[in-house]
Amino acid sequence: MKGITAKHFFEELSPLRTKKELENVQRYFRYEGVKSKFLGVRMSHLFRLAKQFAQMPLPEIEKLLNSEFYEARVGAVSIMDFQARDKKTTADRKKELFDLYLLKHDRIDNWDMVDRSAPSVVGGYLADKPRKILYKLAKSKNVWERRTAIVATYFFIKQGDIDDTFNIAEILVNDKHDLINKAVGSWVREAGKRDEQKLVAFLNKFSATMPRITLRYAIEKLGKAQKEHYLSLKK
Repeated sequence: MKGITAKHFFEELSPLRTKKELENVQRYFRYEGVKSKFLGVRMSHLFRLAKQFAQMPLPEIEKLLNSEFYEARVGAVSIMDFQARDKKTTADRKKELFDLYLLKHDRIDNWDMVDRSAPSVVGGYLADKPRKILYKLAKSKNVWERRTAIVATYFFIKQGDIDDTFNIAEILVNDKHDLINKAVGSWVREAGKRDEQKLVAFLNKFSATMPRITLRYAIEKLGKAQKEHYLSLKK
């Protein structure tokens, strides 16, 4: 490799573009703020390339985050994810990744960027630390910051630590944005796999008033009778 730089990453990225993938990505990207430019690179190819650049220095990652191209920013958060999950990554570097994520959150501006990196970069860093920042993000006006708040708790869920998931879900349960509705439903469902009683308690409290899409995601793994019961409360 020529060097683990943002410039070289982009040089390797550009030849991977296709017209078909350009049409695909423009269909599912959700505009919230400044519009992006797109190259049209298949995600599997993008992730493979990011893995090759997994040792990229932080200043170079920041350059990718500052790119006007969506794929470059996905590459950046993917590299951050690879570094955060690497057992050889130092505590200092994990803090730097966490700080960069928050500093540049305005560049992490689509649901897939959040979902790709928030569990390891944010949740992983906070696993043994106070988590007040997540509650602050949950009350943000920025939809992607709110999504980070709930998605980051997936790291905790995998450790059997589910209280923050349900607490943040309570803050977001009546959010007006469908991508928050879906995230809340998805993550309380995942937490419910660890403790169904807590999921049931959450549903008993909020099922009649939460958005229907949130409810459908939340009850996905419950039994037929339970699903029918909670859905009947929405009629």
